[in-house]
Amino acid sequence: MVSWFGLLISLAACKQSSTLGSPDLPYFNSPDFTPIWLSDADSVNQMITHRIADFSFLDQTGQPVTQATLANKVYVTNFFFTVCPSICPKMTNLLKAVQDTFRNEPRVALVSFSVTPWIDSVPRLKRYAASKGILSGKWHLLTGARGAIYTLARQSYFAEEAIGFTKDSTEFLHTEHLILVDQNRRIRGVYNGTLPLDVDNLIADMQTLLNQ
Repeated sequence: MVSWFGLLISLAACKQSSTLGSPDLPYFNSPDFTPIWLSDADSVNQMITHRIADFSFLDQTGQPVTQATLANKVYVTNFFFTVCPSICPKMTNLLKAVQDTFRNEPRVALVSFSVTPWIDSVPRLKRYAASKGILSGKWHLLTGARGAIYTLARQSYFAEEAIGFTKDSTEFLHTEHLILVDQNRRIRGVYNGTLPLDVDNLIADMQTLLNQ
């Protein structure tokens, strides 16, 4: 017969295991992607100073997308170009799983910035979106001034980590990173967009943010 003491110990262990099995996500405050784990709002507000800067670009429908468009949303960002022959098609195909998972969740968005905006006009992005099954309003393919996109990528999204952060804004940008941003414009995760397991982890982490 199990004693009451043993039962209480078992219940405590189960509770601890459950808590440890679903930890909060870290924050990323610097381009080297050193994770910072914080458990209370006061610490977050004091220590996490980095937020994604304001921006305004056009999506594949010709509509402006700004921080207001993404307000209070969990979203994933990547950087691509429509004529990319290597990693971009793989990233787009894997990101479609994210789109389809959260198709009916208005608090989730996907944002893909073109790194060849001089090629990727609004009409070209519209054709690309149609060919890939990308949903307008859910997944924004953005184009605009090259310098503005590159600066935002490197200084706000840390798209190329520490090495990329020091590059001139005109040097060509190419990265397989997916960047997870929370409802407060803070970076909460970085993933390899060419790996199915990483994209599965991204989906799980997005759900974690939605449940907080």
